[in-house]
Amino acid sequence: MNFNSTVKGSDLEGFYPAGWDFDKIDACIDAPETVTDRQPHWNEGFTPIKCESLGEFETYMGHEIAMQIKLAKERGEKIAFILPVGPMGMYKWVVYFLKEWGVSCEHVYTFNMDEWSDGEGNTLSAESTGSFQNAMENALFKPLGELTVPPSQRNFATKENLPTYPEKIAALKAEGAKLVLVYGIGRMCHIAFWEPTFAGEYATAEEWEKAPYRIGAKIHPLTVEQNAYTSFKSRTTLVPCRANTIGPGLFLQADYAIGGADGTLGRGMQWQGLSLWMTLRHPKTPWITSSYIPTLKGKLFFLSELAGPLVAECN
Repeated sequence: MNFNSTVKGSDLEGFYPAGWDFDKIDACIDAPETVTDRQPHWNEGFTPIKCESLGEFETYMGHEIAMQIKLAKERGEKIAFILPVGPMGMYKWVVYFLKEWGVSCEHVYTFNMDEWSDGEGNTLSAESTGSFQNAMENALFKPLGELTVPPSQRNFATKENLPTYPEKIAALKAEGAKLVLVYGIGRMCHIAFWEPTFAGEYATAEEWEKAPYRIGAKIHPLTVEQNAYTSFKSRTTLVPCRANTIGPGLFLQADYAIGGADGTLGRGMQWQGLSLWMTLRHPKTPWITSSYIPTLKGKLFFLSELAGPLVAECN
């Protein structure tokens, strides 16, 4: 007895994305020790990296981001980052390494990938503790002090500014700047707030791949719940049901991608193991946004506990 044998006629029938085949999804899961085994569809420059502790995860990921900034500085090039709020722990290490090396971020341009909104794209105030702009200012930009990214080179996903992302990123790339995607993977396998349910609105995968952003995008109920327990102390009533978000037309332009999966909860509980396996093993499809990640050059850091074994354990 399992999900597939009981879903018909239940309240969950039709709840998940129409393109999800749960037999194929379940087939993605393998023995934990095989999680980093290379797959035929991966970019030759894509590497998943297992981390044994949260401290190790945050340090490695922070070092990778800081190193990209340092290398661009040494090359005399501008560099653009698409940045997430989640995971967050790596930012303190970005600050640590850049300060230790004395590397200024005057050549860095940042584009926050998403922000909470209403249906018209109006966003939380920058002072709100739930806003992604507030989180970034306090985790990265302010702690960097005089080495920080110039305010004019920081971009946040407001309804006025998000539509300027494609042109700004194109101009930077035309000047030789590399685009680095930093990302987390959602419970629904979204990247940014680009939900897999959006796939049903595009005639072809090629059309989906070109979509640059959405204003006031509808968030899947499981994404709302994910954020309720990761960012809002379980208080669903505080979580907006919409967001402004970049799309694959922007994040698939990345020259390099740095990802993180740290979704463990303690006492053997976790929420991200299935999403990790789907990302690494499922064939590329718009119905699973993160399935495109292994096609990009870069590194995906993840907590080893997420690899499983993904078997029942009553807590």
